[in-house]
Amino acid sequence: MTKPFDPDQPAPAPAPAPRRNGPLSGLRSSFLTGIIVIAPIGLTIWFIWSFMGFVDGVVMPLVPARFNPATYFDINLRGLGVVIFLIFTIVVGWIAKGLIGRSLLRFGESLVHRMPVVRSIYSGVKQIAETVFAESDRNFEKACMVEYPRKGIWAIGFISTEAKGELALRNPSERGPLMSVFLPTTPNPTSGFLLYVPREDLIVLEMSVEDAAKLIISAGLVYPNAKDPSRPAEAA
Repeated sequence: MTKPFDPDQPAPAPAPAPRRNGPLSGLRSSFLTGIIVIAPIGLTIWFIWSFMGFVDGVVMPLVPARFNPATYFDINLRGLGVVIFLIFTIVVGWIAKGLIGRSLLRFGESLVHRMPVVRSIYSGVKQIAETVFAESDRNFEKACMVEYPRKGIWAIGFISTEAKGELALRNPSERGPLMSVFLPTTPNPTSGFLLYVPREDLIVLEMSVEDAAKLIISAGLVYPNAKDPSRPAEAA
């Protein structure tokens, strides 16, 4: 049953007209889609090209002129320095595995350890290189959340190992053992802070270390399981 007409009641507002896509909206959508496709590929190619140029700039000046193709041909072979560096590294590693190579390495290290400043730099760089490239069992174990820089504010970190040695003996916390946590910065995760946090103060995440790194690099824009954020990411 319809209501009687009331002349004092204001007329209902007309329904808004449906929005029509202009002739440029399709071009705009295609342009944004193209940027999404091109940007990762272009940045990857640029990074590889720049890295090859950096290595060439360091290695090629050390190559004798008679072995440098640029001496005979007026061309710039980008990446030749990378190939020479890889071959040189493989040869050095093969020699270092032998008896003569180990003897020469011990002799060289004995000379380095006699230099006050140089031995500190050499020992630190050697330990980092062995940890990153040789000892695969010492990679980051899990991603976690830690309260930093104050309570109520949470940051993403990476759990490396449990504190050992003097740090474990002098642990002032009563909430369990201390865990070493690397707290990276955004968007450059290669720099950051080393924190020792009680185990109970950490929230271990189910997402993989790679997904957590993507989250940090993207400044919170790339989430694992973005299609269904209610579900935790599956561990890799």
